[in-house]
Amino acid sequence: MQTGISDTHRPVMNKALIFAGELRTTVRTLGLGIILSTLTVFFLSPDLLRIVQHHLSGKLYFFTVAGPFLAHVKLAAFVAMFVLMPWILAVFWRALGKPFGVQGASLFFFVFFTVLLFYAGALFCYFVTLPLGIKFLLGFGSEQLKAVISVTRFVDFVTLFILGFGAVFELPVFMVFLARVGICPRSFFEKNRRYALLLIAIIAAVLTPTPDIVNMLFMGGPLYLLYESGIIILLLMRVR
Repeated sequence: MQTGISDTHRPVMNKALIFAGELRTTVRTLGLGIILSTLTVFFLSPDLLRIVQHHLSGKLYFFTVAGPFLAHVKLAAFVAMFVLMPWILAVFWRALGKPFGVQGASLFFFVFFTVLLFYAGALFCYFVTLPLGIKFLLGFGSEQLKAVISVTRFVDFVTLFILGFGAVFELPVFMVFLARVGICPRSFFEKNRRYALLLIAIIAAVLTPTPDIVNMLFMGGPLYLLYESGIIILLLMRVR
């Protein structure tokens, strides 16, 4: 009897359904936590914006009536997610580990190092990549070309860039996970470096808020190094 789903794809579908079911049980609580945290941080957003502005830029301007308010809301939501990231990642890994039998010490390993690498990537972006990238881009200004930066665009640029870096820095952990559960063996990553490099270039182009090659290199370069480090970690862990 034909059911529309082949026996080959049935285990994958079952695991996906288990993952979605586990995630659904906690996503409402997580969403409520993010909303409440955003409301709390919103009252601190003027001071936070002043700190970020002093670190990365000069004067900021707004061109719509709601511009400043929306900028503060976006910044508050970003800070709330940034602070709650350990909880967010713990929820994600608990749901992902259920269908693959990852639990106990192994689950703690994935959660701990994912959180660690996320914050490492975010801090690297904030203190190294963003200052260099913004300085480079603003360096094209002149007496005839003066920078007038929208506060909304500035907040979008900074928050998306930091979140993007935090996400891509988690690559080695996901490589270890895929190898441990038997989805992608170590040899897969070793043999497909050229395709990984192409995919990294596409990801860098999509995640960077501006399409210039410098910002793409700032993200793509570290991401490829992380890809190679994932292979080295699998070698050290003797995971095939």
